[in-house]
Amino acid sequence: MTLLEVLRSSTVYLEKRGIENPRLNAEHLLSHVLGKKRLELYLGFEGDLSEAQLVPLRDLVRRRGQGEPLQHLLGTAEFCGYTFLCDQRAMVPRPETEELVELLIADGGLGIADLRILDVATGSGVIALTLAGKFPAAKIVATDISADALELALENAERLGLRGRVRFVPGNLLENLDERFDLIVANLPYIPMQDRSTLSREVLHDPEVALFGGERGDELLFALIDQAPARLEPGGLLALEVGAGQSETVLPFLREKKYKDIQAKSDYSGRLRFILARYG
Repeated sequence: MTLLEVLRSSTVYLEKRGIENPRLNAEHLLSHVLGKKRLELYLGFEGDLSEAQLVPLRDLVRRRGQGEPLQHLLGTAEFCGYTFLCDQRAMVPRPETEELVELLIADGGLGIADLRILDVATGSGVIALTLAGKFPAAKIVATDISADALELALENAERLGLRGRVRFVPGNLLENLDERFDLIVANLPYIPMQDRSTLSREVLHDPEVALFGGERGDELLFALIDQAPARLEPGGLLALEVGAGQSETVLPFLREKKYKDIQAKSDYSGRLRFILARYG
């Protein structure tokens, strides 16, 4: 079979199994197997593929058709211009979280030389490590309750040459911390347990500890809002990503807890997704 024939048949297979953007998925898998950039495929459409190349491709296409995330199959995910290792140990990074990081990078107040940042529930480390790359003088700590996730985050730090820039601490929320920070950022688990049946096959490949925030979904958000003042410098910033509709309960709770300069910002789809607030 030629490369083009394989690409077409893989696209049809994925389309029949309800995979979004089946052609793009097929291109990524084929370029991964061949060790080529995706655009290079277009230069060799008439070339034949060997059986040694087809065997691993068939397996990857089959697994993608069963809903295994593309990032798991490729072993990497792109985030804010960096390439991170990505597997079942932590949640696949989402484009919305990139928007949160972009908001923080655009905030001129983060340019101070001795900036201290805490990334809560760091997962694969994408937020902490991206900020470490953007703010070379910042002192950054990242925490997670999952030992597997912290192991992956450490591997990503090594891969990106940022091992000495981020200190990884095991713990639930603010456990095992005794210092104060100028910025606490968190993309916490915020999906209600009752919504499990509505999630896609791809999302359900993420660890449950990274997805579900409790029966309502906002329990961990409330807990962090309650705990954060003890770990924020006066006027320090708390930055959160929240789920659909959760701003309606989170914003009043922030006001109740005496936060100020509270802002709710929408993602590119128009959904209120990010909340920024200062304390003290």
